[in-house]
Amino acid sequence: QVQLVESGGGLVQAGGSLRLSCAASERTISTYVMGWFRQAPGKEREFVAGQSRSGNTYYADSVKGRFTISRDNAKNTVYLQMNSLKPEDTAVYFCASDVTNIYAPRYWGQGTLVTVSS
Repeated sequence: QVQLVESGGGLVQAGGSLRLSCAASERTISTYVMGWFRQAPGKEREFVAGQSRSGNTYYADSVKGRFTISRDNAKNTVYLQMNSLKPEDTAVYFCASDVTNIYAPRYWGQGTLVTVSS
């Protein structure tokens, strides 16, 4: 079973940047699809970004051009670089992984809170 631990959340002003990290217990995350989801207060959890095993990336329209997902397989870590943050990006961000389907991942982290002030 893959265990995922997020870090890097915090409070940032609108227009600022944050980088989230997700450390995976599995030593072969290169064989998993990895992704990030978020859940804002009172809203359902939504897909933010994903990366296939071959390195292809996928983004929600709301973050395209501002967020970048990447991974360091040697460190078993996935990152989410978030630039030009907006107050509507405020949410708990979750790292997730699956063998095949990043839109319905099997494994989840506990989440890290990102708050963007206006």
